[in-house]
Amino acid sequence: MSKKILILAGDFVEDYELMVPFQALLMVGYQVDAVCPEKESGDQVRTAIHDFEGDQTYSEKPGHNFTLNATFADINPEDYDGLVVPGGRAPEYLRLNEDVLKIVRHFHEADKPIAAICHGLQLLAAADVLKGKKTTCYPACNPEVKMAGGEYVEIPVDQAYVDGNLVSAPAWPAHPEWLAKFIGVMGGKISL
Repeated sequence: MSKKILILAGDFVEDYELMVPFQALLMVGYQVDAVCPEKESGDQVRTAIHDFEGDQTYSEKPGHNFTLNATFADINPEDYDGLVVPGGRAPEYLRLNEDVLKIVRHFHEADKPIAAICHGLQLLAAADVLKGKKTTCYPACNPEVKMAGGEYVEIPVDQAYVDGNLVSAPAWPAHPEWLAKFIGVMGGKISL
């Protein structure tokens, strides 16, 4: 039986950080359900493209519309083997939703694999699951990691960091390593 992955999305999620993991994890044989609070299967979320163009921070451009393939209200986190939390602007407001935080806490408490990238760590900080964890994120989010009791690890933007069941990365340039390490924590193997 295929392992099941849950992706927590929302409007203005980072385009690459939603679409690439969704497609790549499907490609390796996982069942992947992408959900958003207050939306159903077939509804769409708007994405944003963040790029690194030499400015003091990333630039933001309109992305694509992504069609969700599962209904948030119908999912049961116990049915899933792993969680993916993409970045972008969605985590800043998704963290205000107690049902989203309960889902994140379930994966943490059950010691299931969690892959979080960029601003996705804002959701983990709000769910209070970073105490004692070493993790990375988009550098501007590192104060939130520290305030949540985690230890921020500075690594190159194209690399990923693993602490137990948590696989984190600074931003989408890390996709090859981040996804390979997540699949490894899930019990699979990908050669880089």
